[in-house]
Amino acid sequence: MIKISPSILAADFGHLLDEIEKTVKSGVEYLHLDIMDGHFVPNLTFGPELVKYINGVTDLPLDVHLMISNPLEYLEIYTVAGADILTIHLETIEHPDKALATIRDLGIKSGLSISPNTPVEVALPYLEHADWLLIMSVHPGFAGQKFMPSSIDKVSKARQYIDSNSLNCEIAVDGGIDLNTAPKVAAAGADIVITGSSFYKSGDYAKFVQEIRKATSQEN
Repeated sequence: MIKISPSILAADFGHLLDEIEKTVKSGVEYLHLDIMDGHFVPNLTFGPELVKYINGVTDLPLDVHLMISNPLEYLEIYTVAGADILTIHLETIEHPDKALATIRDLGIKSGLSISPNTPVEVALPYLEHADWLLIMSVHPGFAGQKFMPSSIDKVSKARQYIDSNSLNCEIAVDGGIDLNTAPKVAAAGADIVITGSSFYKSGDYAKFVQEIRKATSQEN
């Protein structure tokens, strides 16, 4: 069964607590938090204080995605704030294996993300140190972008590598995920889909979760 991690960035921040409560009740596995610094990506979002707040109002595991230029300086900060999974971008670090090991040493799960312009082959050697591989299917920075079909091939290659090497690493896909694209990445081998605009604009979060699970199970 596909796991779902809604991106809170697409929620109504004017009613954040209500949005979180409805998200939890929808039956998803994670809550995705995008941290953007205005440098690595052309957008600013929020920092550790909001992560801490969200962690205090829900037991749902927090999937924290660091889209920042200097992630190593913030690993402990976001862990203390409440991250259960901390994902860093391959493009921002010199030694991914050491960075991922550092995250695990903090007692949480480690994630490695690649942007659309980065070949998945570059990330494969580091997956033995990662609990997640997060494949971006849009250019990171803004919600509501169109899904990039080239990401499907990346998922397939990663799935083959992980299975052939018996690695304990899940594949997540983020960007343009809806009822049409989720089945495609699930069929290619994704374990987790991160959905923002489609989830929060659906009007009925629980119904959307049911529909996406049905659509992805039909593909597999």
